[in-house]
Amino acid sequence: MVQRADINSVLADIRNLRSQMTQNQQVEQTQSVRGRMDGPREVGETNGTASFSSMLGEAVGNVADAQKTAGDLRTAYDMGEPNVDITRVMIAAQKSSVSFEALTQVRNRVVKAYEDIMNMPV
Repeated sequence: MVQRADINSVLADIRNLRSQMTQNQQVEQTQSVRGRMDGPREVGETNGTASFSSMLGEAVGNVADAQKTAGDLRTAYDMGEPNVDITRVMIAAQKSSVSFEALTQVRNRVVKAYEDIMNMPV
């Protein structure tokens, strides 16, 4: 005879694990914040924020990676690879398209902000 777990006990175990995980995450966040606030700061130490140019470069790299992945999946599907299905190809293509459109909008806003600054009277 096969023993089956009672669904209520399984759900209770899942809830306990979830509460333990959230408590651990809260403790880690609190320790991280305390470490940043209370810890000594060296001279010349930055606050850890990335510059706009590095963030933009990383975004361009991510878009290029997404486009390369979509292209590779499309090629694999066209070649008849058995482990590549059309849904993965279409999802990768849509991710690539959306990320490219978002990057284009960021570029347009940066150009507009630059034009506004250049047109300001001195």
